[in-house]
Amino acid sequence: MDSLAGQQLLRKDEKVVSADTVLEEKKIIAFYFSAHWCPPCRLFTPMLAEFYSDLVGAGEPFEIVFVSSDKSSEELMGYMKECHGDWLAVQHGTVLGQDLKKKYEVTGIPSLVVVTREGDIISKNGRSEVAEKGPQVFQKWIAASK
Repeated sequence: MDSLAGQQLLRKDEKVVSADTVLEEKKIIAFYFSAHWCPPCRLFTPMLAEFYSDLVGAGEPFEIVFVSSDKSSEELMGYMKECHGDWLAVQHGTVLGQDLKKKYEVTGIPSLVVVTREGDIISKNGRSEVAEKGPQVFQKWIAASK
């Protein structure tokens, strides 16, 4: 949580929430680097939304934080409302989004970087792991977080 400590995040309903509060019980956080204008992102996002729904519905301590490469906050919210799961987002145009891209060395999208609550990297290949293994990969992530 080091990168998100004291930060404000956005919900799909456009409410701003404290990262410290909403992530308090989560053990695994996945940063989803994506944009509405990216065709591979538009293919992966519905798959990720189903993955998220399965895990959160089962009560797993998991959260996704969307880091947008969209050109405006309107594009970010439109994309979230259209096909994202009920996860969180970094507000558009903030330094936090750029810092996360740098910290996790994201050079292309879509990218799913899976980390512990403390921000230690579990996987930089979350996208392929979700696509290939589905919700079962979460147990591997939990085991790696200990």
